[in-house]
Amino acid sequence: MNAGFARSLSNALFGTLTVLLAACNSAQAQAPVSFEGKTINFVVGFPAGGGTDASARVIAPYLTKYLPGNPTVIVSNMPGADGMTAMNAFVQPQRTPADGTAITMGSTTTSDPLQYRRPQSQFDPTKFHFVGGVGRGGTILIIRTDAEKRLYDKSQPPVVMGSIGGVPRSGMQSTAWGIAYLGWNAKWVVGYRGTQDLFIALQRSEIDMTATGNLRDVQHLIDNGTLKILTQSGTVRNGELSKRPEFGDASVLASIVQPKITDPEEKQSFDYWTSLTSIDKWLALPPGTPEPIVKVYQQAYDKIGDDPEFLARARKISEDLESQSGADVKRLIDTLGTIPPPAIQQISVMLRKQGLSTE
Repeated sequence: MNAGFARSLSNALFGTLTVLLAACNSAQAQAPVSFEGKTINFVVGFPAGGGTDASARVIAPYLTKYLPGNPTVIVSNMPGADGMTAMNAFVQPQRTPADGTAITMGSTTTSDPLQYRRPQSQFDPTKFHFVGGVGRGGTILIIRTDAEKRLYDKSQPPVVMGSIGGVPRSGMQSTAWGIAYLGWNAKWVVGYRGTQDLFIALQRSEIDMTATGNLRDVQHLIDNGTLKILTQSGTVRNGELSKRPEFGDASVLASIVQPKITDPEEKQSFDYWTSLTSIDKWLALPPGTPEPIVKVYQQAYDKIGDDPEFLARARKISEDLESQSGADVKRLIDTLGTIPPPAIQQISVMLRKQGLSTE
């Protein structure tokens, strides 16, 4: 065999081997994701029995059902610091593998920049890979029908807005935006211990208005004409705030308030509020998770949201419950992540102008 022929043969064999190796690597790269025989650790940063824990435990068996390979899914609680303890652990590569075998259930609290920008926080949810979300689909402002006219007439006694605790929760703050930008004739009474106390106060005419995320508890008062739905916060679908059909013709508050806001910082403040009120519970994979694994989870979650058995179980937690896509959760989290601290503080300024302490 002459040298030239040997070199040609060697080059041909090398080229063939290279093509085969490339084809093999490509096949491995495109191999379908499977969790067969694996156990998935579903981390919840809140105690057992709460809303976040309940949501995770309803979802967990359906992840087993719809993820390829039908893995075992175990919910583990790691409470502490309003979810921060679990989230700090979740982003540590040595504790949380980014191979699809670790997921977490976050909440409104762990979505809030006021929480994760603290010095003791080590996590940033904008870096997570979102599978989907679940929540009650927003809150509603309800008002006694015999008080509604006073809301728009400052010659009359102000409508009394009842709120839990000392500082109104985000859903309750709908009224603050109405007072500040729509000229509502209303005042605050805070300090109620719980939602049921507010509903009793409404029926006794101690207060005229409040907010809730659960239509079921007040539906009978709406049906008999005692109450009406004044506005709704709306629910996010495909990046847009839209009405919930069960809330009737009640306007989405943002569609009324947003055109009234002209100051750029106040606009950011309102974006912060609308995004935070649109988030409830969300399911996420850790930073660094490969895209094929993220897609498999998102596809499984889409199937879960269409499963009648899952919906029936979930609505035992709340009849208003509905799912959100991973893309919608990501948009909300990303928006929150862009809001600077001075814009967030504008909400406290607004509440203080209305006579509320924010300390």
